[in-house]
Amino acid sequence: MAGVLLTLTAGAANAQSRIYVNEYLNIGVGARALAMGGAQAASTADAYSVYWNPAGLVRMQNDAELGLMHAEYFAGIFQYDHGSFGLKLKDKKRAVGLSFTRFGANNIPYTIDYVQPDGSFDESKLKDISASDYAFNISYSQLLNWFKNNSKVKASLGANAKIIYRHVGSMSQAWGAGMDLGLQIYSDKWRLGISARDITTTTTSWSFNFTEREKEVFRQTDNEIPIKSYEVMYPRLNIAYGRYFFKPENKFQLLAELAADITTDGKRLTLLSTDVVSIDPRLGLEASYKNTIFLRAGISNLYRALDNTDTTNTRKYLVYQPAVGVGFKISQLHIDYAFTSLNMQSNPLYTHVVSLKLNFNKKVKKTGEHGKPEPGNAQQQEGPSINTPVVVPQPTNTDQPKP
Repeated sequence: MAGVLLTLTAGAANAQSRIYVNEYLNIGVGARALAMGGAQAASTADAYSVYWNPAGLVRMQNDAELGLMHAEYFAGIFQYDHGSFGLKLKDKKRAVGLSFTRFGANNIPYTIDYVQPDGSFDESKLKDISASDYAFNISYSQLLNWFKNNSKVKASLGANAKIIYRHVGSMSQAWGAGMDLGLQIYSDKWRLGISARDITTTTTSWSFNFTEREKEVFRQTDNEIPIKSYEVMYPRLNIAYGRYFFKPENKFQLLAELAADITTDGKRLTLLSTDVVSIDPRLGLEASYKNTIFLRAGISNLYRALDNTDTTNTRKYLVYQPAVGVGFKISQLHIDYAFTSLNMQSNPLYTHVVSLKLNFNKKVKKTGEHGKPEPGNAQQQEGPSINTPVVVPQPTNTDQPKP
């Protein structure tokens, strides 16, 4: 394992211009979103909007929301954790948010001094290290006064300031910063969302700190000893359209959202790709009853792969990543579950994702014998409306890493 880590660390020295940089930021957060295949930029409207589209943050159904998620990948080797918090400001027309994401592996055996020159093993020299990637977001969102003459259509705008930190043991660490923008336009039945990530390009700068022993191993294994390096994340655009198929007052609701994830860092393994731009379509469905019980399904990461059974090496078949999930709302608690596979049909790697969302609202002030709330202090009610979608919003995008 030590040799693999040293190779990966050395490889970062030459990773200045390549695709799939910081892909942990594109996996997606929230079981709702992941169960819908990452199609979220249009419908997200809760604390997880910090990740999917910051414009949705101001459309939260509650005064404040806290979202928490945990998932494990590759048989539990990698831990994936996320937390988001959203807060509506006093005028209800603006909101702020924070989020934290970690993707990493702990207790990695570091065996560089484990094997002694005579071939024996020294247990006291066996150490454990961790390799982790972190991302921190600070968000701001507000309603826009674009459609004064049409009260049925509304719009919101949002922005993220993003800080990235990565490390591999004590050998290397990296810092980066970037910005995201988001826009949503919506009515009672349809949603349009645009999320632009890393609009200024996000550069992650690496620094390295090797001991003399580690440098010696690099030389012995013909690896370059890196000094400094950087990685560049190019802008990524997600465009989505969502639609509800029943009137807002209906107990049953069905939401369909179609999204396209557009990357600008070169030719990727996607359904549509060129040397400059790649397009990854996504589709998500969510059926709900009384905004309390939810069934979800989604498809993402579509591409065409060569059929190994074809001796001519020309026939291809469509590969895709399916996902399903359920959700429940119990008072102010939302519980969501997603089941998906990282490697589609041929050799699936199944993943279970669980996320929670807690709602917080100010107490309603009662006046008069009928106990009616004072104007301006009424607690915002959940359920379908132009400002509050019929779903239990939980971010979705991002995309899952390609196999």
